[in-house]
Amino acid sequence: MNALAHRRFLKMNGLGNEITVLDLRGTKLRVAESDARAIAAEPRAHFDQLMVLHDSITPGTDAYVRIYNTDGSEAGACGNGTRCVAWAMLADPMMGDAAKTALTLQTKAGLLPARRDSDLVFTVDMGAPKLGWEDIPLAEPFHDTAHFELQIGPIDDPILHTPCAVNMGNPHAVFFVDDPYRFNLEQIGPLLENHPIFPDRANIELAAVTAPDHIVLRVWERGAGITRACGSGACAALVAAVRRELSARKAVVSLPGGDLTIEWRESDGHVLMTGPVEFEWEGTLAPELFETAA
Repeated sequence: MNALAHRRFLKMNGLGNEITVLDLRGTKLRVAESDARAIAAEPRAHFDQLMVLHDSITPGTDAYVRIYNTDGSEAGACGNGTRCVAWAMLADPMMGDAAKTALTLQTKAGLLPARRDSDLVFTVDMGAPKLGWEDIPLAEPFHDTAHFELQIGPIDDPILHTPCAVNMGNPHAVFFVDDPYRFNLEQIGPLLENHPIFPDRANIELAAVTAPDHIVLRVWERGAGITRACGSGACAALVAAVRRELSARKAVVSLPGGDLTIEWRESDGHVLMTGPVEFEWEGTLAPELFETAA
């Protein structure tokens, strides 16, 4: 029997971004790629991102979090998932500590401090964006990653071109457009995600700046496809808009699932993301889930 069988999970969402939280603290268990795919295939446990809690490895942190996409690949960051983990660790009767209002999580991308602003609203410090071509990473040098050469469609009339690259713990390419909803993201998303310029693949954003304090956004997530919300994508869009001098350093980012408030703090260069979470249900992982996992 798979060691993950009968483990309790929480099904949550951040603005419709489907999140499953699995607590493996106090164990040596790890989620394999095949395990993540099996969990994603279970309707009640299905996720856009799976957030797996492990014992902390750095003094002063509360947990180490591994993040998995539906295809089993591991992600470096998930803003909506981080807010859901914060709720689980502060409010869930079995996972949480109701005496606390803030915590620090660690992922492979770094430390993510989170605080509870109200019952269901949390702010996460997503850290400072990485903007150098080698940190995105891109496959070849571009000294100006705010305007790098990439297009899709005919050379003389491209559908999309000249995005801004940002790393928010994972790679993003932000295309500024007049209306994100007039593009066939289902078709162009996977082509851009897997473009050779992105050696680690990339999240693809279509962003429209409608006012200095408002951005409309759609996201194709690396390893997950179109989602109703993407926290790190919202952060990347705000950073990209500021780099292009299109927006203020604080703006509301409207995604299909709702709004996030994003601020690129001038004092230390960190990006703050504020938004709600929702608890949907809890369950346990059935043993038969993993019988055909491969």
